[in-house]
Amino acid sequence: MVVTVDGPAGSGKSSASRLLAQELGFAFLDTGALYRAIALAARRDGMLEAGEAELAAWLKQVPLEAKSQGGRFVVFLDGQDVEPFIRNEAISQLASRLSALAPVREHLLGLQRAAGRAGDLVAEGRDMGTVVFPGAEAKFFLTAGESERAHRRWLELTQSGQQVDMADVLADLRLRDQRDSQRSLSPLRPAEDAVVLDTTPLSLSEVVAALAQKVRERRAGAPR
Repeated sequence: MVVTVDGPAGSGKSSASRLLAQELGFAFLDTGALYRAIALAARRDGMLEAGEAELAAWLKQVPLEAKSQGGRFVVFLDGQDVEPFIRNEAISQLASRLSALAPVREHLLGLQRAAGRAGDLVAEGRDMGTVVFPGAEAKFFLTAGESERAHRRWLELTQSGQQVDMADVLADLRLRDQRDSQRSLSPLRPAEDAVVLDTTPLSLSEVVAALAQKVRERRAGAPR
């Protein structure tokens, strides 16, 4: 069974998806980590301003893998776990920019769908339910108020030791929202059959409980 969780930055989808996967005993795929890894490699290799043809050729040479380890898919670049290097605003903005390009999305599509073929999966991202797994058995789209999302993102960054200004975080979030929702390729939007959940008034545990209940209903064949 594939469960997709989409939504904008700060909606709580990453934390909720990770805990949902644990609750259900499913594997977890953070597709944003794949895009961030590409951004990391592109910055390293001087490919940030490359044309699409050049970018497509370069992507074929990028040693990127998603390996299932301990109930989640870990992203490796050059054989190294990229997690310590991709959770910052600079990489976040580059990933958002590169994710609008067709060669990048097409290159990562196969990696993402391969994870879905490996067994029960919770896949978190921005086009999981609309493009990557359109036939997923359970689809969710999480959202929250803009100020709440910015505050969550600020907390996440400051708790990781990064010094960031709340106003800058809000400005970056608005830029990402605009870029993700207005791009012509796989724009950020709920799938027609997705359950849309506003997480603004909810605790993380309440969000996970709501998602888990819906998934179990789908597995049991209950009416939507």
